[in-house]
Amino acid sequence: MGSLDATSTSLAEDLQDLQLDRPAKGLKSVEELEKLTVDEHLSDIERSVYLLSSGQEVQRISVIHNLPDLLRDTESHDECMRRVVPKVREVLHLAQTEMQVAASSAFLQILQKNLVPVQNYSQTFLQTILNSVDSKDPDVASAWLDTLLDVIDLLPKEVIKKEILGSAIAKGQLAQSVQSRLACCRILGKISTKFEPFVIKKEILPVVQSLCQDVDYEVRGCMCRQLDCVARGMGLEATKSAILPELVELTNDEECHVRIAGLETVVNILSLLDAETCGTTIIPLVCKICQQAVQAEDATLPVVATQLGKLCHGISDNLTDEQRQWFIDFYKKLCHVGLEKNKASSRVTTPLIDKDRGSKESDLTDIFELEDKLVECRKNSAYNFPAMVLFCGAKQFKPELHLTFTHLCKDPHFLVRKTISSGFHEVCKLLGNNANLIQSDLVALLKDESIEVLRGVISTIPAILDCYMSSGSNHTVSESKSGPLSDIIPAFLASENAIFTSHNWRLQEELMRNLSCLSRCYSSESLYNKVIPILRQKLVKARALPVKVAAAHSLLKLTRKVKKREQREEIYHGLIHDFCHARKCYLRNVFIDICRIVIELYSKKFFKETFYEYLLELHTDSVPNIRLSLCSILPDLKRLLILPTDRGLLQQLDACVRKLLVSEKDRDVSDGIQSAVEELDKIHIPMQSMTRRNFFEQDLDDQKKEEEEKLLLDNEEKELKKEEEAAEKKKGDKRNLVSAKKGSENGSSSRIPGPRKGSRAGLSGSNSTTKTSTTSTTNKPSKTTRGSGIPAPGSAGTRRASVPTISTSRRGSLGGQLGTGSYYSLLLLLAWLARQLTFSALFPSFAVVFSFCISAGTHTAKFIKNLVFSDFSYEKLSIYQIMQ
Repeated sequence: MGSLDATSTSLAEDLQDLQLDRPAKGLKSVEELEKLTVDEHLSDIERSVYLLSSGQEVQRISVIHNLPDLLRDTESHDECMRRVVPKVREVLHLAQTEMQVAASSAFLQILQKNLVPVQNYSQTFLQTILNSVDSKDPDVASAWLDTLLDVIDLLPKEVIKKEILGSAIAKGQLAQSVQSRLACCRILGKISTKFEPFVIKKEILPVVQSLCQDVDYEVRGCMCRQLDCVARGMGLEATKSAILPELVELTNDEECHVRIAGLETVVNILSLLDAETCGTTIIPLVCKICQQAVQAEDATLPVVATQLGKLCHGISDNLTDEQRQWFIDFYKKLCHVGLEKNKASSRVTTPLIDKDRGSKESDLTDIFELEDKLVECRKNSAYNFPAMVLFCGAKQFKPELHLTFTHLCKDPHFLVRKTISSGFHEVCKLLGNNANLIQSDLVALLKDESIEVLRGVISTIPAILDCYMSSGSNHTVSESKSGPLSDIIPAFLASENAIFTSHNWRLQEELMRNLSCLSRCYSSESLYNKVIPILRQKLVKARALPVKVAAAHSLLKLTRKVKKREQREEIYHGLIHDFCHARKCYLRNVFIDICRIVIELYSKKFFKETFYEYLLELHTDSVPNIRLSLCSILPDLKRLLILPTDRGLLQQLDACVRKLLVSEKDRDVSDGIQSAVEELDKIHIPMQSMTRRNFFEQDLDDQKKEEEEKLLLDNEEKELKKEEEAAEKKKGDKRNLVSAKKGSENGSSSRIPGPRKGSRAGLSGSNSTTKTSTTSTTNKPSKTTRGSGIPAPGSAGTRRASVPTISTSRRGSLGGQLGTGSYYSLLLLLAWLARQLTFSALFPSFAVVFSFCISAGTHTAKFIKNLVFSDFSYEKLSIYQIMQ
């Protein structure tokens, strides 16, 4: 118990120490306040001099930070240079690190803003910079050295040669400290591009060669990294004779750090060398470096894997076929390095658990370090894979690199898979029409369990899908089940489960946004049935607000691609029901964000017809935050209006604003509506007559959106009409076939169909049909036809000959005289006559029989209607509409 109490006490003390943001317990004493007090009547210059002389450290730092502003003032410029700058230089000799860093930044700003002439700057500020580079504090020396390197870019070469070159050469002598020689390397590399080649050969080259042979490996490595700048200043011939021998020797240095610097310099210097030098010196040198790195498996191996892409690209024009194949094989070896050894080491080191603990821990440390290097090597190789595809060529990808790419996509370490997934879109672009070769690898990455791997491929999935759509397979998934996208898109949609089980809301937001790219490769029905349900679900259930907004953006963007009007309206009504009328306030707040997206993506007309009034309803919401959010979107609503068409909508907006101004009790909402009113007053509502002339450019985008929406409706109507015509034609052909069969069974030579068997009154021909119709309608008053809503005509006629009328005075009277089968036969006869003779002449009789068939059975009436109207004419159009 005692040890437990002591542990809890120490833990409480540690927590107390961590509370750094808490204010100090005691207040400043009177003496401390007096030290920080400055006379208000002092000028800026006098106050600065006073604070630099007797002020606190924080006050001195404030003066140094304000030094560029003092020099910018023309009135105080001369006095500042005479009184303040000398005082600053004096204070810096004993200043602490924070003040030194502040002074280095201020001195650089003075030169960058041209606040002081160059001559004055070199006599005052530059001397301080050169002296401070030799500071014993490494942080202070590094800050001043960075300032000096930036200053060199801004100074003329005369000043550099006079003030800096001599000091730099002096720092590079062997008697100087390692820190001075390191600074000399960086300064010489910076000033080498400022001078002519003969000056470099005479003044700088001897010091460079001496530093390349320095006894300290850090100095040799630092000078090696500057050889690129020195070579560019000297030219090709001097580089071949003086720089290349030093570079070759440095790449063979005993220290790994120096060899790494040598390899990086070789890569940077390639563009300067000619083909002969590359073929005779560089290519053999690079091959030797690569072989040594693989054999040693030291720190140079990851660097070789990093630089191999640039190397191959730089020397590709100078390689023979055999050398090119060697580099490809070496790259494949780098992609597999460590995989076999990991398996072997796991088998060998397992029984060593019971050995000496100290040696075991050191062995494990070495194993882990080596494994990290090998993993980094494969990761860097995966990073360079697009460069190697470019080096190898798309045509040779399948025999040379395809298997290696598959291994990288299935590498046991997630960092390798993450790297290859991040560059997958680059590989697709380089492969072009051969991108289908890596389709299975993309599916495997999309099914990966690591969130980091999914992040790499999800962020670039739009570019990947574009490559597949343009690689000779320009079709959607629903149109080609065997296409490349038929496996990719389901895996892409399935990755949503793994992503939303994590807490990475940024990746979730990226996934929701990238789902909108499926409009280019999914059909309308597939979007509605597979993608849109996911977006609607995440719009409601996602936790982070940016994820909801991204889902809403993709949902509304994809809905514009849905062809069926009923499906689009169902989505819009669902948004209104699930969000505007939701019980939870955060969902109603999301509805306001949805409306902002609709204003962005859709036309003004669509928003005013669909969402405008529902959005204004939220001004009566019981939650203040909802009303506050509504206030921010009110100006956007006014920008949508056009007078006099939208006068009613403007009145609704004014009523909403007035109610909020009068009855609002929440302080934040009151401030929000006041700000909204001020912005609303600045908005001018255009008149409809002036819109076409004065606001055409501003509304051009809106007109384009409206035309797209209208085109979508027109296309839908055309498709429906085509479907109806195809269905009618198919039914008509089927009915004609049935009628022909019945005519052949009855053995009739006429094309007029005969009556059904079992009918009450047999009709053997057209004369009997006409006679029956005449006798059955004698002395019967007319009556309105059931279901049509219009009176039945009293007479009808055939071709220029009148036919006695048929009366329907009492419901069922015709049924009492003729059965359904007889009227069916009679209607078939009239249908045939309507197709052969003048349609309007037979309409009265046809309407009476048709009305009876409606009461007898809708199937029969529909069959005869389609038969009569199978061939279109304007004469039949009005009748057809009545029959509908």
